[in-house]
Amino acid sequence: MNDAPIWQPTPERVQSALITRFLARVNKRRRDKLAGYDALHAWSVADRPAFWKALWDFAGIRASEPAASVLENDAMPGAVWFKGARFNYAENLLFRGQEGPAIVAHAEGADRRELSWDGLRGQVARTANGLRAAGVAPGDRVAGFVANGPEAIVAFLAAASVGAIWTSCSPDFGARGVLDRFGQVEPKVLFAVDGYRYGGKEIDCLGKIAEIAGALPSLEKLVVIPFLNAEPDIAPLQAVSLAGFQADQPEALTFEQVPFDHPLYILFSSGTTGVPKAIVHCCGGALLQHAKEHLLQGDLRAGDRLYFFTTCGWMMWNWLVSGLVAGATLVLYDGSPFHPDGLAQFRIAAEEGVTHFGAGAKYYDAIRKEGLRPAEACDLSALRGLFSTGSPLVAEAFDHLYETVGADIHLASISGGTDIVSCFVLGNPIGPVRRGEIQAAGLGMAVEVWDEKGRAVVGRKGELVCTRAFPVMPIGFWNDPDGARYRAAYFERYPGLWNHGDYAERTAHGGFVIHGRSDAVLNPGGVRIGTAEIYRQVEGFEEVLEAVCVGQEWDDDVRVVLFVRLREGVALDEDLVTRIRTHIRTNCSPRHMPAKVLAVDDIPRTMSGKIAEIAVRDVIHGRPVANTEALANPGALALYEKLEALAS
Repeated sequence: MNDAPIWQPTPERVQSALITRFLARVNKRRRDKLAGYDALHAWSVADRPAFWKALWDFAGIRASEPAASVLENDAMPGAVWFKGARFNYAENLLFRGQEGPAIVAHAEGADRRELSWDGLRGQVARTANGLRAAGVAPGDRVAGFVANGPEAIVAFLAAASVGAIWTSCSPDFGARGVLDRFGQVEPKVLFAVDGYRYGGKEIDCLGKIAEIAGALPSLEKLVVIPFLNAEPDIAPLQAVSLAGFQADQPEALTFEQVPFDHPLYILFSSGTTGVPKAIVHCCGGALLQHAKEHLLQGDLRAGDRLYFFTTCGWMMWNWLVSGLVAGATLVLYDGSPFHPDGLAQFRIAAEEGVTHFGAGAKYYDAIRKEGLRPAEACDLSALRGLFSTGSPLVAEAFDHLYETVGADIHLASISGGTDIVSCFVLGNPIGPVRRGEIQAAGLGMAVEVWDEKGRAVVGRKGELVCTRAFPVMPIGFWNDPDGARYRAAYFERYPGLWNHGDYAERTAHGGFVIHGRSDAVLNPGGVRIGTAEIYRQVEGFEEVLEAVCVGQEWDDDVRVVLFVRLREGVALDEDLVTRIRTHIRTNCSPRHMPAKVLAVDDIPRTMSGKIAEIAVRDVIHGRPVANTEALANPGALALYEKLEALAS
């Protein structure tokens, strides 16, 4: 990998960055001054109580009662953060911005909508008071089967303001997938959209809502949000419209003051290997970690405009909403990212003057494959930052984005997950960007890569671990009273340390490369290979749109099998197979070279767009896939069943 930076911030950008201001504030209290990101990170890990308290103050966290201590029982799991503090997450988001809109919303086939800060506060107040009138108390669950519109944010912030616990799915989930999630947590109130639009089609959800509501005995109130139709027929559902739920409720905002570790929301794992894990995140951890990531690592400021393509079933929606803590405007979109074409998202960014734009790595790779050049078609002059996540961003995509979106943009590839509703490794706005690489470990996060002997390594692949407690660790799993499942998920392999399950590499200059999920790592001849290493090579071929790589048990070993989805009109002939295999062998190693290269018409994905490697691996071995409801396109699995090509 070429270590030369592809982007370097100008001295002016470094000087004006919020992280520079934060560093200056920290240095005011120090004799030995910290210089630069590396020194700041080292201090943030060595003295975590001082760092997180400094961040609390810098972010201006509102609290009715201060903390008696920042960190007690410094252990994983078990650490106690900001003991004694009482505050409210929603309150800390609703009073950051005053001028301009708080939310701008776009959706397929719908008019642009705008909600001012005053309007947002009023909507949240009426909805929160409606929840109180419905008997919702702190700790009760409020669920959302919702599209990515202002109403979803209003419902979530209303739930948070009364101390309730929020959980959500996007409306493209099947009823079984929704019940696998909501059925575990027993919501008292359900907000649901009547339908949505995707790829030019209208999808009515009223029948699905009836099935979901009927299977939730805990449900006491069903609130329907008119998203597809202005006046949906909700009489058969025994439901109330959102307007009816809010009607006659006062606009007086009241915020339940809760402890730092009070549950805020429940997120769910992808569920492709069984019933999804219900991961409980706390108010203080989410607020403080997201404030750090938006303000310091993303340089998001009051008046900026933040866009991230996501649905309400992906943790990036929760992360996006927290952008309000910066006083930024949230720009939302619901629908297909490629409707009517691949530049649709960038046209929204141009129209709204978006300063920070985010999407999954596969979106950026897709526009690269299509040869699209956003800045030539759209005015992206306001754009300062690009975020990429969901899967590793290949080096060629770095090149394409700097060539076609903007040469002076901070491109931050970020990685973490639902487990921490945030990032372990992410951007550094005052440091260089290198192609194919994540810039740095997050401040306050003691991230290392460990080899098979439990030693921290640099320049070698291993397990991504966090060696010290951090505030955004989950407070547990729902329905796991003794914490056994929680401990087994993250702390079993390395007791007292967080094992994230990513196969990664730390570079000599402090960056990171994610090579795939550890449970999907290939192991031919006993050599561990991350799937992302192979994807980086094969997806450089213009003929290949995307790929999935798995290990097949073969002859008392494992052989690498590569499935490719090809561009329309391209055939997988012997020449293309040879070029793919030779390229992988030359640029990786003989062990990486696939024994089989096969063409498929579709690749199964989770609801958040991640390739379902384990599901493919199970299918080719004739094993049942535990939970196909977790897949966005479960029908694709049939393409991998009983393939003759894998029998020899």
